[in-house]
Amino acid sequence: MKLKRFLLRYYPPGIILEYEQGGNLKTKSIDLLDLKVETDVDAVVDEIARKEPLITASKTEQVRKLVQRLQEKLAQKDDHHFYLFKVLRAHILPLTNVAFNKSGSSFITGSYDRTCKVWDTASGEELHTLEGHRNVVYAIAFNNPYGDKIATGSFDKTCKLWSSETGKCYHTFRGHSAEIVCLSFNPQSSVVATGSMDTTAKLWDVQTGQELVSLSGHSAEIISLSFNSTGTQLITGSFDHTVSVWDINSGKRIHSLIGHKAEISSAQFNWDCSLIATGSMDKTCKIWDPPSGRCIGTLRGHDDEVLDVAFDYTGQMLLTASADGTARCYNAVSHNLISKFEGHEGEISKITFNPQGTSVLTASSDKTARLWDPENGRCKQILEGHTDEIFSCAFNYEGNTIITGSKDNTCRIWR
Repeated sequence: MKLKRFLLRYYPPGIILEYEQGGNLKTKSIDLLDLKVETDVDAVVDEIARKEPLITASKTEQVRKLVQRLQEKLAQKDDHHFYLFKVLRAHILPLTNVAFNKSGSSFITGSYDRTCKVWDTASGEELHTLEGHRNVVYAIAFNNPYGDKIATGSFDKTCKLWSSETGKCYHTFRGHSAEIVCLSFNPQSSVVATGSMDTTAKLWDVQTGQELVSLSGHSAEIISLSFNSTGTQLITGSFDHTVSVWDINSGKRIHSLIGHKAEISSAQFNWDCSLIATGSMDKTCKIWDPPSGRCIGTLRGHDDEVLDVAFDYTGQMLLTASADGTARCYNAVSHNLISKFEGHEGEISKITFNPQGTSVLTASSDKTARLWDPENGRCKQILEGHTDEIFSCAFNYEGNTIITGSKDNTCRIWR
């Protein structure tokens, strides 16, 4: 094994090692999820050198500099005030979803007009219209961090794979017998997973366009799916009140997470895959232990359905958003309530942390999106201007640009 170079990863903090083994270029990551501004750098470097054979004595100085750079990034103050940058009337018919590429230089919109459009964020110019679906384009995603491909899932029961650079369609994935409502690329961008109203999820080969495996076992539609950060497992959330954990290589179900008393709205792994969080229409969020499939905590307190859940990048904080118009931030390990976000006048359908974990963004049916301080629940800013329900919101990787999508048929870019 020969170390070729280091790559720095700011969110979550880590160092990627690129090395050669048997003539092949490989990567492995050293996660520094507990790194703080005040952490003793020497102790961190010693620990890395002790555990990682690729880090020899001659490399420790370089590692020290990288850890210091990560600390400098953590020390940066987050007092960004967002201003409306652009309003884009994206489609004639209603929008279904919006998503950024990693840098936020471009974004995509799905619509009832059967297309997905690719936009340049800075100019607001339409780069491509991805045409070919025969029904609503509902689920959309970039293959981040690469951003050279886009997947679109449609009510026409197919998923299409496109070039984000040229707008060319590479593949049409056919096999589902009902609408596709969720999809995701694996982190390596070699597989697309689709979830459907036909109760199955399917895995597709990005290169060949072939179906790799069909994941059957749910008894109602699958409305949420996500990969773990290594791409070895997939979780699917269903209207059958359960979440399934699947092994990607074998296509076998590892666990069925049973305990919710109503439909699942959202299911997520945290970064190091040590926890799974699930939100449900039963007004609770549950935390699960992935190796055993056991429920290790139930977060109660909302008066209505939990519509979204999200971890911060380090996987130590957990957010819940509810139809009761409030959101909450919990310690993901102790399950203690850290803060409540109160102020919206309608249900909150979407919630997310910024990459730094210092701000929380919520989207609501009250036509506003809001930024909150996770430490104390204070509302930092209200993003106003949409004239109808906001159903989608997202940060770019640096956390300095926000996109909001609304039923008023516009996207707003805030920066």
